Amino acid sequence: MSKEILVNVSTRETRVAVVDNARLVELHIEREERVVGSLFKCKVCNVLPGMDAAFVDIGLDRNAFLYVGDVLPETDDELPQTRRDRFVRIEDAVRVGQELLVQVVKAPRGTKGARVSTRVSLPGRYLVFMPDADNTGVSRKIEESQERDRLKKFAEALRPAGIGLIVRTEAEGKSEADLHQDFEFLMRVWNQIQEKSRKTNAPGIVHQDLSLLYKVIRDVFSSDVQKLIIDSREDFEKAVELVDLLSPKLKSRVTLYDGMEPIFDCFGIEGEIDRLLRRKVWLKSGGHLTIDQTEALTTIDVNTGKFVGSTSLSDTIVHTNLEAVEEIARQLRLRDVGGIIIIDFIDMSSAKDRSHVMTALEKALKKDRMRTKIAHLSPLGLVEMTRKRTGETIPELLSEACSYCQGRGRLASPETVSIEVERELERLATRVDDEAFLVSLHPRVALYLIGLSGSVVDRLEKRLRRGIYVRADVSVHLEKYRVVSGGLQEIDRRILPYTPAQVVECAVERDMLSVVPRTTAWCEGYLVELENAIGYVGQRVKVRLTEVHRSYALGEVLVPSRVLDKSEPI
Repeated sequence: MSKEILVNVSTRETRVAVVDNARLVELHIEREERVVGSLFKCKVCNVLPGMDAAFVDIGLDRNAFLYVGDVLPETDDELPQTRRDRFVRIEDAVRVGQELLVQVVKAPRGTKGARVSTRVSLPGRYLVFMPDADNTGVSRKIEESQERDRLKKFAEALRPAGIGLIVRTEAEGKSEADLHQDFEFLMRVWNQIQEKSRKTNAPGIVHQDLSLLYKVIRDVFSSDVQKLIIDSREDFEKAVELVDLLSPKLKSRVTLYDGMEPIFDCFGIEGEIDRLLRRKVWLKSGGHLTIDQTEALTTIDVNTGKFVGSTSLSDTIVHTNLEAVEEIARQLRLRDVGGIIIIDFIDMSSAKDRSHVMTALEKALKKDRMRTKIAHLSPLGLVEMTRKRTGETIPELLSEACSYCQGRGRLASPETVSIEVERELERLATRVDDEAFLVSLHPRVALYLIGLSGSVVDRLEKRLRRGIYVRADVSVHLEKYRVVSGGLQEIDRRILPYTPAQVVECAVERDMLSVVPRTTAWCEGYLVELENAIGYVGQRVKVRLTEVHRSYALGEVLVPSRVLDKSEPI
């Protein structure tokens, strides 16, 4: 079996695909700095005894949630010993206005803020460093008792009093010197965090969690991985430095992809990602899974579908269930599904068959780096289980509630579609020699493709060495777009009739990207970014263009003329 890690880096997104035996088993996407694992100095805003929790300001859009069980006991000598030993009420643990050092354990999701804890843990290559604990542990995935005892002995020798250490699975077979080097690194990081915490005003970030590429190299890139292939020279060089620091023996396995075809197209990953957003997942035999995600839980239904078997009904059912087990474990990792999961296997009358399927499920889930727990198989044949959740699932990250059917389905988000357009332009740039591309798409997608003050489209033009003209068209479906290639002068003459200092009339809108007092307007599909138009949202105004570019212009409002009729096209 071969295992490879493929890394695709673009200006707004980094994607990492883990491929095991030619099948995609994990997908990680980073579009902005993720907050899970980062440390913040926060200020307590509200203490809610009825919820045994507090809301704290860590500097994000929404306050974070701090549960009483995630608060370390006070060390204030004024508190009685019995109250310092164990708190049962949130009001005993924190008070309004108090400043705390907290770590994000769950990212903001939907309308919910992040979940934080005062119990800090810093993962390294071989150890997890816990500055507020006082114990030593070994990963349960290291099963051999002799090896567990050996590693625990090493960790105990390293651990100062009042510090907790957990030996990670990757430490199996490593020497005491390897663990000592990792411990020294984590100790330095913790000392830096303490120093910065003393100087940081609340709310403020104290320690930024590592980039996606670093975490993948630290947690996934091990001796069982044959290749780490990266399509960005800059990130390739960073990866070589990191691997040289963490696992020098694996340095030769890091390679730079320099093919003309995009890396995910070359390895067939794009099609797999597209299938991630579908409810139905087909099995090789002809059976299928139906995966539905709700606010409370995820349900997975197993069906025989086109599979009719060849011997007996019971054999057909067991075969389908066993095949479904492997695919379910893969889909949970691939989609990064967390929380409560209900699996509806096809009913099995034999206790032996049920036991066989459950054993297979437990074995398949052992490959998952996230913590999972199977509750039981209910009398109705439902398997209840949980999987650790740290943030949005991949489908949630790549899509949004469908505005066409009032949220009963999901669409690719405008940002996702804009990134897809970028990739399509990159493909076209390798196949055609035309000087320019004209892209027509939905206004919400156009905003992301252009970016604030043209930041995205300008970088794209430089990278592709092509002229790019972006035009909004309200008649285009949110997920669709049109790309036409041609000569630069020809397209410029046809669709760019604007010049600096020209006065035009356009409709002012409030968009999701601009920062007040800036906002945007559309002039027959051409984007105009305005400095002083926030008071004219929903109106048609006269605008003087100060700068004119292929996909956008900068301008200023002159005199508002009349209120915008919403039935009119923009």
